[in-house]
Amino acid sequence: MSAPVIDFWFEFASTYSYPAATRISALAADAGVAMRWRPFLLGPIFKARGWDTSPFNLYADKGRYMWRDLERLCIELRLPFRRPEPFPQSSLLAARVALVGLDDGWGEDFSRRVFHAEFGEGRRIDEQAVIADVLSGLGAAAEQVFARAQCDDIKARLRRQTEQAQRLGVFGAPSFVTADGELFWGNDRLEQALRWAKAGAIERRAS
Repeated sequence: MSAPVIDFWFEFASTYSYPAATRISALAADAGVAMRWRPFLLGPIFKARGWDTSPFNLYADKGRYMWRDLERLCIELRLPFRRPEPFPQSSLLAARVALVGLDDGWGEDFSRRVFHAEFGEGRRIDEQAVIADVLSGLGAAAEQVFARAQCDDIKARLRRQTEQAQRLGVFGAPSFVTADGELFWGNDRLEQALRWAKAGAIERRAS
């Protein structure tokens, strides 16, 4: 019997996707749940709501709380933290490269390293040189990867994934969607999503 599966919807510009991306693989393995990493873009989803930037910028009190909360969370998880400027940054190139990497088996490691560069070191992930540096650390040929990331297939796939996220009701990142369509939003809902996926799989086996 195959393991239960959760789709992990993440956005590289998302602050709380940083701790989620660092925690998810170990927690999912312990729970016996398989993860599918699904990069997407929040920009079109925000635009549909009439927002031209992150709600953490639109609502100052919410933004101040989020940055302090993320700082506390990183201390608790022993993750490095440095607030990136500007925020948010374009994640288009990183998301396309992640799709290439997920095809080739290094996408999860790439994604974690991009989050570390952005929120752990405060680097500009909208700069090609930073993404190239991350790829170099993985032993990947940056020029070849960038060429593949700009191909029509990868561009179309990222658009389709973003559209799929909207259809599923995803409105923020990180989000976790189980096989039965349950949506869990936020790093603090990761454990609950894993429990739900595991319980659902047990019920299906028993029926």
